[in-house]
Amino acid sequence: MSGTELAEIDWQGRPVRIEYQWISPELTDRPLLVFLHEGLGSVAMWRDFPQRLCEGANVRGLVYSRPGYGASTPREPDERWAVDYMHRQAYQVLPALLAALKVTGKPWLLGHSDGGSIALLYAARFPSAVGGLVVMAPHILVEDYGLKSIRQARDAYATTDLREKLSRYHQDVDSAFWGWNHIWLNPEFEAWNIEHELPAITCPVLAVQGLDDEYGSIEQIRGIARLAPQTQLLELPDCRHSPHRDQPTLLMGAVGCFITQNHNGDNP
Repeated sequence: MSGTELAEIDWQGRPVRIEYQWISPELTDRPLLVFLHEGLGSVAMWRDFPQRLCEGANVRGLVYSRPGYGASTPREPDERWAVDYMHRQAYQVLPALLAALKVTGKPWLLGHSDGGSIALLYAARFPSAVGGLVVMAPHILVEDYGLKSIRQARDAYATTDLREKLSRYHQDVDSAFWGWNHIWLNPEFEAWNIEHELPAITCPVLAVQGLDDEYGSIEQIRGIARLAPQTQLLELPDCRHSPHRDQPTLLMGAVGCFITQNHNGDNP
């Protein structure tokens, strides 16, 4: 896997650097799988999962850090994200990055947690531009017990070594943590819900969730299947919020089969 690079995009009237990394870019006749990280993730925080998955599924990969994360441009010191921040990532940042990197065809999207929600929103807004979706522990609405876990994360950041651990993956760790934590605990965010947008998704969907997920109930992915009936569900036992860490073998096998079954060779 090659090292990380920086692309510059214009976002909200200012230049923003986006950290990204290619995996097996020479496989031009194979699907491109774009990895969208969780609310506290980055390119580095995926560790070797993208490489292993791409090798197993024989696909190309593009991994990137959203603004505020990893080596991408951090938030401004006084910047607070709005309730629609995931919509902005789906409708503005991701298209701008794909254009800057001259991505053509129909990329597949693999998103985890917030990244899964962003993938769903992108596919709903641009249904003809996506080859398929894999969403792991996505959010389609806010649940009280998920907010409880986010409050616990806030306390751990202030009182334990969580900040030090996260600083390995972000150049500005406070930008990453508080950008995510403040918006999720904003009272206005409790009404956030994207269920009404999901019927617009037309591509194949694999929705994955651990049965022990501390940030969302299994109804998050079952709700996707009700609204986008082409969705396949993968409900994993002995798995919390991160299927790629808790059940990597089962997950990679399922994703490889899903891509093989649904890939249209005319749209790499």
